[in-house]
Amino acid sequence: MWTAPHLPEESTRPLNPSTQTVVLRPGRHRRPMTAPKTQKEKSSKRKKVLLTILSVVVLLAILATAAYFIKVLIDSKYYFCKRSFKFIPIDLTCDGKSDCAGGEDEVTCLSAFTVNGTFPVRLWSEESVLQVFAPSTGWRSVCSDGWTAEHTQTACKQLGYTNKPQSSKVPVRSLPTGSGPFTAVRAGTGKTPVHQATNIRNSVCQTGSVVALSCSDCGQVDSRERIVGGTDADIEDWPWQVSLQQGGQHTCGGALVTPRWVVTAAHCFTGNIKQLSRWKVVSGHTYMGSMAASTVDRIIINGEYDEARNDYDIALMRLYSPISVGDSRRPVCLPPKALGLTDGATMAVTGWGYLEENGKVSSRLQQATIPLISRTKCSKSTVYGSAITERMLCAGLLEGGVDACQGDSGGPLVHLSSSKHYLVGVVSWGVGCARRGKPGVYCNVEEMMNWINLVIEKNP
Repeated sequence: MWTAPHLPEESTRPLNPSTQTVVLRPGRHRRPMTAPKTQKEKSSKRKKVLLTILSVVVLLAILATAAYFIKVLIDSKYYFCKRSFKFIPIDLTCDGKSDCAGGEDEVTCLSAFTVNGTFPVRLWSEESVLQVFAPSTGWRSVCSDGWTAEHTQTACKQLGYTNKPQSSKVPVRSLPTGSGPFTAVRAGTGKTPVHQATNIRNSVCQTGSVVALSCSDCGQVDSRERIVGGTDADIEDWPWQVSLQQGGQHTCGGALVTPRWVVTAAHCFTGNIKQLSRWKVVSGHTYMGSMAASTVDRIIINGEYDEARNDYDIALMRLYSPISVGDSRRPVCLPPKALGLTDGATMAVTGWGYLEENGKVSSRLQQATIPLISRTKCSKSTVYGSAITERMLCAGLLEGGVDACQGDSGGPLVHLSSSKHYLVGVVSWGVGCARRGKPGVYCNVEEMMNWINLVIEKNP
């Protein structure tokens, strides 16, 4: 009898049992097998990234440049009223009418200052002897009797730019004629303004010496040995030289006399341009440029400036914030009274002005060494005659060939004495450039020191 074969029961056991139980974990997937990228593909990807970065950098540079020129254009046409948050045409500023809230557009304008007093402290002679003034007694040299380091600090602060001030004693017998009469400080007056801290009855110095001051590192350079007929210069050799610019264009030169004040010529501001916002000061550069310029918050011309005669041709500009003093930016020293310059004394004039008469400005700073010309020679009828006043001095070659020129206006004429450069003149005027018998004429800074000190004192 046929019967169905006996089949074993289906086993639920695996054919290859494992001693470990496999637990499925969510989120884990096996990566598909792909062919590795070739070196060519990797290189192509890197190039794409670099091109993208370069494109972004170029685009940002274009936008920054465009923004700069748009700002320059706007600044040349409009004035921005910060308080009322609006633009007004530039011609409406400095016109005697208030168009901004609080008269903001009439405050930031060129002004004039006329001397109506005597600044009571000065330095005298090449030794920089300290002198004080009193209306009843005039000028007196300060004896070293009772003088302290605190007095030195106070006196130098009164005189302006101060950096590591020092004093020394100079024997009275070694001084030139005119050092007397004398005065001395009272005890316990170290912090009192020096002209108020002195007695006025001293006829002689008990110590036999007077005080000489060195208030700063002004006028010092690590010297390495257009100006028409000049040579190329480096700003590190003349670190006080600055460029005064309007709309990014060089207009005049100037000289730093403190980290915040620039001396220049009054005639640089003739005309209708009275808005401070139109002016910038560029310092620390050998080659002409307009980037990283300092803004200006004061322009003060001498109130006695005579445009017809070029007399009292001096002005001061105050920077919105002080420059950082270094190898390429450093103030020049203001001259003491009676520095003792004589005919033929060596001077240096610098600037980016024309390289020749009716020429064009220099892109690189120029320098020229020229001699001082006595007032007697410069006032001869064959030179400038009666046009030369006490507020002027002449320098150059009477035979011509070397001279300051257009674009150098307002720039410095300096003299090296006792390892310091002193600002003795400001480029003012002349007939042509480097012509025979027509040397350059400069504003005499020594004669303007009272005005300079009073302006700086009243605009701290």
